[in-house]
Amino acid sequence: MNKTEALEKLEAFGQGHVLGFFDELSEAQQESLLAQIEETDLSVLSHIIDKKDISRGTFSPLAAMQRDEIVKREKEFRDEGISLIKKGKTAALLLAGGMGTRLGSDAPKGMYDIGLTRPVYIFQRLIENLLEVVKESDTWIRLFIMTSEKNHEATVSFLREHDYFGYKEDRVVFFKQSMAPACDYNGKLYMEAKDRISTSPNGNAGWYSSMVCAGLDRILTDEGIEWINIFAVDNVLQRICDPCFLGATALAGVSVGAKVVKKAAPDEKVGVMCLEDGKPSIVEYYELSREMMDDKDENGDPAYNYGVILNYLFHVPELDAVADDKMPMHIVEKKIAHIDDKGNEVKPSEPNGYKFERLVLDMIHQLDSCLPYEVIREKEFAPIKNPAGVDSVESARELLQKNGITL
Repeated sequence: MNKTEALEKLEAFGQGHVLGFFDELSEAQQESLLAQIEETDLSVLSHIIDKKDISRGTFSPLAAMQRDEIVKREKEFRDEGISLIKKGKTAALLLAGGMGTRLGSDAPKGMYDIGLTRPVYIFQRLIENLLEVVKESDTWIRLFIMTSEKNHEATVSFLREHDYFGYKEDRVVFFKQSMAPACDYNGKLYMEAKDRISTSPNGNAGWYSSMVCAGLDRILTDEGIEWINIFAVDNVLQRICDPCFLGATALAGVSVGAKVVKKAAPDEKVGVMCLEDGKPSIVEYYELSREMMDDKDENGDPAYNYGVILNYLFHVPELDAVADDKMPMHIVEKKIAHIDDKGNEVKPSEPNGYKFERLVLDMIHQLDSCLPYEVIREKEFAPIKNPAGVDSVESARELLQKNGITL
């Protein structure tokens, strides 16, 4: 894209100011900005015109497949899962676009060292978990790793330097998550720098559209992959491409499987599997009414009792049903650092504009059926979100050691 083409695209959305500093930039900076303009989807700005709150429907409980049934049918589920893996029908996708800022690190979150007597990195723990299934099935599983523009090079370099912690390099594919522009309340794009539009990742549902943009949906088609396991970078105990989970989900004939854990408390800050207007969905913790928290199922247990851990199995043939244009756009008020018209840095203390996101809960709600699959919290849920306290490096270390992992 050249300057004339870029200006034409920008002016179609009333954003000609993006090139306001263009003549001051070096050739390399100009090329970088033009490339970003070409890659950025400016059509999201149109959502501001008819901006409205995305109302939720009527919630009702969705029963999970609980541990007693899973244990009873474990061999059946495991045999089916191993068969699917051996046939190459399964892939894993690590959502690794985050940084370790909340942990006091400027590096990608997956590079954080949680070891005590030796280096043990978050990426390492996740890959070693997946390697257990590779060994059990005697099959190398395709591993996609979604990075962000802020951490891509560092992530790729780190994993290469560590020989992918034993994973087979030709089974790993990296791609960047698509970014969405940020704007003020009138829809005017903010500039992060003179050569950079302010952007942010397009939400945790952006993995599929980002794969398509990178042309990686062809791999799914060419290799006959039918199930893709999406998982977050911060849970160091989770099982990935778990044969039992895979088998249970496939045999249930559903569109998506979701690993869930029993909530530690009625008001625990986790999203909860439910039905929304009769279709599978997730109700966020802050949307749970006291009545819902107190509601009981037929066995006298809490009806909204199973929290999601961001570990999902999506049935690939049905992913076209959750294309971006079929999902709601969440317009979120945020504090957005930027430069003003004179190039001076501005760091707001209050929200000053919008970011645009699409969310996994909407992906699930677009599909017809979901299997919430209970796992044991102490064995599969050790999120690292904080340096200390709840869901922290400290709590994850304790759980890892209880599960026999040497740190």
